[in-house]
Amino acid sequence: MKKKERYEKVINWFQENVPVAETELHYNDPFELLIAVILSAQCTDERVNKTTPLLFEKNGTPESICKMDIEELERIIHPCGFYKNKAKNIKAMAEDVLEKYNGKIPENMEELIKLPGVGRKSANVIMLEAFNNPQGIAIDTHAKRIANRVGLSKETLPEKIEQDILKLIPKKYYKDVNHILVWHGRNICDARKPKCLECPINKYCAFYKSSKKSP
Repeated sequence: MKKKERYEKVINWFQENVPVAETELHYNDPFELLIAVILSAQCTDERVNKTTPLLFEKNGTPESICKMDIEELERIIHPCGFYKNKAKNIKAMAEDVLEKYNGKIPENMEELIKLPGVGRKSANVIMLEAFNNPQGIAIDTHAKRIANRVGLSKETLPEKIEQDILKLIPKKYYKDVNHILVWHGRNICDARKPKCLECPINKYCAFYKSSKKSP
């Protein structure tokens, strides 16, 4: 069985047997989602969701964010960590969205990654969750861990891991693969205590096979 065929069977299994995993970030529109994604860098979704209601209550638009004092923004998002850098990026992003895109989040990767604080991973999340138009795979800690363990990629840089995965996965599966990696990372392939014996794809997993050989 060729490598692509093997992973297509894996995807089919997940499609039939696991619930759809979607972002846990709370938002009402693409702009709010983008702010939540920026805040989620090195921060849990749970913590972000406790922070954004206070922010979005009065400042959920590019216009209102632009008018905010930077100190007030820093105070509100402080619990999410790296608050000074995140506040700077959020303000600059809102200004760009307002001035260059008429207050609307751009709906393509090329323009998204031009926004301050938005890298390829964040842009992938926005394209998937806000616009239902996945253009690639968002490589977070779950995706990186699973890709390395299963043998989808030996790379360590997110961009290179994504390119390795995209070589194996047809575009029609991009959305499902994004959700599958999130679900599998949260529920089975834990960073410290992976549930290898329970894993439905362990027969395809290089990490599992190597662990069986260990004394």
